[in-house]
Amino acid sequence: MGNPVVQWQIVARDPEAVASFYSSVFGWRVHRDNKLGFRQLETGDDRGIDGGVWPSPPEGHNLVQLFIEVEDIDDLIAKATARGAQVLFPKQQLPDGDSMAILLDPAGLSFGVYQRRAWLQPASPGAG
Repeated sequence: MGNPVVQWQIVARDPEAVASFYSSVFGWRVHRDNKLGFRQLETGDDRGIDGGVWPSPPEGHNLVQLFIEVEDIDDLIAKATARGAQVLFPKQQLPDGDSMAILLDPAGLSFGVYQRRAWLQPASPGAG
């Protein structure tokens, strides 16, 4: 597994305005029909990856984060922190059963790691 970037996220103080900007400039579809209520942006092209806009906490600032898919989120967090990363938001299970965490790399850039629920569940009998 190559640990692909599977989503990008803009964290913004005014997420509605940011989502509206990208929608109007690039024609991306915006929708909020997800369990977390954030603004998902769909480019409509399978050559890239879709993303979303999430509200920044009041003390936060605007930024862009990449979400990288990993097979074992606990192992990745341990490996990253051993190499100087800091955990900003500890691992948490999302409503759909997937897991994510936000880390800060040694250069001060935040990034997300994401583990699909399917990797958390044991293989079904007879699967091989």
